[in-house]
Amino acid sequence: MAYCCKLLTGFLLCALLMLSWCEASRSSINGYDHHSYGMFKPGNLIKQRDDITRLKGFVRVSSQPRTTVTVFDFGAKGDGKTDDMQAFVNAWKKACSLSGAVNLLVPEGKTYFLKSIRLNGPCKSILTVQIFGTLSASQKRSDYKDISKWITFAGVNSLSVDGGATGTVNGNGETWWQNSCRRNEAKALTFYNSKNLRVNNLRVKNAQQIQISIEKCSNVQVSNVEVTAPADSPNTDGIHITDTQNIQVSKTVIGTGDDCISIETGSHNVKINDLTCGPGHAFVSYVTVDGDKLSGTDNGVRIKTYQGGSGTASNIIFQNIQMDNVKNPIIIDQDYCYKSKCTEQRSAVQVKNVVYRNISGTSASDIAITLNSSKNYPCQEIVLDKVNIKGGKGSCSNANVMDKGIVFPQCKST
Repeated sequence: MAYCCKLLTGFLLCALLMLSWCEASRSSINGYDHHSYGMFKPGNLIKQRDDITRLKGFVRVSSQPRTTVTVFDFGAKGDGKTDDMQAFVNAWKKACSLSGAVNLLVPEGKTYFLKSIRLNGPCKSILTVQIFGTLSASQKRSDYKDISKWITFAGVNSLSVDGGATGTVNGNGETWWQNSCRRNEAKALTFYNSKNLRVNNLRVKNAQQIQISIEKCSNVQVSNVEVTAPADSPNTDGIHITDTQNIQVSKTVIGTGDDCISIETGSHNVKINDLTCGPGHAFVSYVTVDGDKLSGTDNGVRIKTYQGGSGTASNIIFQNIQMDNVKNPIIIDQDYCYKSKCTEQRSAVQVKNVVYRNISGTSASDIAITLNSSKNYPCQEIVLDKVNIKGGKGSCSNANVMDKGIVFPQCKST
């Protein structure tokens, strides 16, 4: 993939928030005792609105008998060698065309070798894909119609993907890692343009690059998912979210070579809770990150914007987070540059209304809190509320910071 490395287009939001074109300030989060902060305008932060965590109801027909379609019915071998792609496509077409509640079953105890595959909607059925076996990706680039995607579900509403106790998606990404770049990042599992999506009890490992990508979706629940890749595997983001509204990620374990969760432009009402992250970089407008554990990551809660960007990153909450031996526990960098040397730009993404609350743990570096703010567009209304990170000091420039409760280390702007 070295030929594609002309420029870096990988985006990440805190854990890696890349918001060069972000328009995330369209809405507001209400409350958070602004009188105690004095200068804060009412209606900015932090009382969590019900509609952030309340995903719209999923259409389910559980009271009706479910029809089951298996990939074996359409010739799948499950021997780990024979290409089962066409059997999966044919089984999908059948399950998608039926009415009512339908299970598409990938039986356990087998390994299904797949070239790149795209499963399209809309479907007549309310479909649950039961991945109980192991899906194994081809390592030959010539087997991919679209080099950037392996398995894609597109335009399917009210879709559930359930891995049960055994289901695994294995991207066999070693070939991609050897020729890695950030342009056209290859994705193991993509959900595109879908409403009312559930992904549960699934194990995804060793993706070509991005493990799970959720794009242009709404009303999404991801829970009890385990995402893994070696710590030195490049660009292997755990869950990548872009242009998606009303999504909750919970009870999930991610350990990869890049961001645990990355969030891109156009995503709103994102809630992340009970996440275990590490190794990796970590995650993270309108984002709430609540009740997570970070261990041994390069970055903890990070907001990063490129020089020369525009727009606003605002109304972001990081709360109830425990960190263990994290290199950069709290970091905002408005002057990010992926090159060895960049010309200083006057424009920047405006970062404002960010709260760090009930965050504790240890820093693996000398700097526990870094707020590297733009001179022309300095960070505004940054709140450190009951922050206690041992082992490092604070380094802040051009940032409007307010402490509440006991805060250590102090981070006074210079």
